[in-house]
Amino acid sequence: MLDALEVFTTVVIGLMVGVEFSVAFVINPILNGLPEESVVLGRARGGRMLGSVMPVWYLTSLVLVAVWAVAGWQHRGTGLVVIAGVLLVISVIMSLLLLVPINNRGRTWTPENRPEDWKEQANRWDRFHYVRVAVIVAAFTLLVAALA
Repeated sequence: MLDALEVFTTVVIGLMVGVEFSVAFVINPILNGLPEESVVLGRARGGRMLGSVMPVWYLTSLVLVAVWAVAGWQHRGTGLVVIAGVLLVISVIMSLLLLVPINNRGRTWTPENRPEDWKEQANRWDRFHYVRVAVIVAAFTLLVAALA
């Protein structure tokens, strides 16, 4: 049973990492190559869609890691799972304090109502997101190592 939980948790978090990685290194670079009006609309649409899904995904990931850490307390690799959990908590805190406020503003923007500093806000969100991606990649890597 623990083996199934470990694999399921790793897959769920691996998929989350993949989505966040693709936003940082595929989706946003594609959007940024489009005309400004399309960038604003695309980022707003992405902010609405992912802004609805990702909080559930992050919290589910945290719960799964916590269950893994408790259920596998006597097994090797638990320390790595706990550290991965701490990293996921850091990513959630970063999200709430740094990324969500920008995303909440950006998800309502249109070419007509965008603020003058929209590019700076989008760039700030991107920089914070790169750091968050690095944190969750590290957490995922620790979970994979804990499987070994």
